Amino acid sequence: MGNRLVAMAALLGLALTGVAPGTAVAQPGGLGPDQISGHPNLSGVWQALNTANWNLEAHSAEALDEFWRLGSLGAIQAGQSVVVEGEIPYLPGAVGQREENHAGWPKADPETTCYLPGIPRANYMPYPFQILQTESDVLFVYSYHSANRLVEMDERIEAPVDTWMGQSNGQWEGDTLVIETHAMNGKPWLDRAGNYLSRNAIVTERLSLITPDHIDYQATISDSTLFSSDWTIRMPLYRNIEENAQILEHKCVPHVENLLYSDLVGLE
Repeated sequence: MGNRLVAMAALLGLALTGVAPGTAVAQPGGLGPDQISGHPNLSGVWQALNTANWNLEAHSAEALDEFWRLGSLGAIQAGQSVVVEGEIPYLPGAVGQREENHAGWPKADPETTCYLPGIPRANYMPYPFQILQTESDVLFVYSYHSANRLVEMDERIEAPVDTWMGQSNGQWEGDTLVIETHAMNGKPWLDRAGNYLSRNAIVTERLSLITPDHIDYQATISDSTLFSSDWTIRMPLYRNIEENAQILEHKCVPHVENLLYSDLVGLE
């Protein structure tokens, strides 16, 4: 575990300095050589460009009544479903919690109060994130909440406790990076519509570089306590190709203090 903490600290340092070990001819907007140890180099700054963070399923444009003073700024953008099966296969007894979550938005959404987003949501929030890949490790560094996760590539780790981001174990299947995440605490939502997971969920992500600037991203959710079958989301991730591409910290805690303590400071 000590070696893993050292590795994470080193990779976080690389994220902040924009330097990758073994750097050769740089990819466009990326870091390092085209391949590392025979595998595609996924290093770079990436972002999803869709409305999945609003709702994974298909949805129409919709006004947010509580924010009418914002006019068109306070509205949900229409979006297509990123669920391969079209709809999320909730069990009958699990749909009610989704509806309760939706009715409690925005305050009930952990994103609103700056909790860690969990997996897979961290990868399609409206903020860029960075992948840093070395011969032995893969690190994801997120703008939102300055979150990060180290993907364990050498050996499978069973998490001793549940956490917001869970434990991620990875392996290469040909040119595809496969990451299995377990031991999330069941508190993160999947989107602002209130879709959610239980603490029994296992999320299997598959990242395949389809062009130098596009990743085919898939995440299969297995959670028999909530869903009648496994289901998958799929979307492209786009590389930020600007010459000075980097992630900037979005430390959201200071932004939620008035919301959390409004009754104490007379804002109710």
